[in-house]
Amino acid sequence: MTQIFDESGNIIPVTILKVGPCVITQIKTQLNDGYNAIQIGYGNVSSKKLTQPEFGHLKKFDLQPLKYLKEFRVNDSEDFEIGQVLNVDSFSPGQLVNIRGKSVGKGFSGLQKRHNFSRGPMTHGSKNHRAPGSIGMGTTPGRVLPGKKMAGQLGNKIATIKKLKIIQINSEENILVIKGSVPGKPGNLLSIVPS
Repeated sequence: MTQIFDESGNIIPVTILKVGPCVITQIKTQLNDGYNAIQIGYGNVSSKKLTQPEFGHLKKFDLQPLKYLKEFRVNDSEDFEIGQVLNVDSFSPGQLVNIRGKSVGKGFSGLQKRHNFSRGPMTHGSKNHRAPGSIGMGTTPGRVLPGKKMAGQLGNKIATIKKLKIIQINSEENILVIKGSVPGKPGNLLSIVPS
């Protein structure tokens, strides 16, 4: 993240994203597949990096080998064609977008960090500082109820941040400047869709 100044001199916290170019690799239609969607590919790689089925899927339409493939639902798949390149020109400044990606993994975390539990007293002879406390009733029901908040893996899962505003677009470098933060570390793979 960084910050930029607008015309009024206000500081805006922004994230700078390198976007695409993405290539449409497959078009799914209501007639053939039961729903309308496009599959897009990103990240040119050597053909040696792909399995034979992956390489054959792209070679069928004479497309270059791509590392990542992802499907997006669309209202009308007739607006797209295979081999069409999608880049930042699909977006406009001021538009709101949803950004989805894998959040930063924080390892096996305790209850205070993971679920914002309050800790026990630190003084007056208390030995309960960061312990979980009771995890349920006794003989009835005789089990821990599903969904009980406990210590465990925190982060490293798919997170969506909604309604982020596009501040600037650079078509030459394929760069989006987004107000606010996005999931994951620098270099993380994200999917961006209109809100």
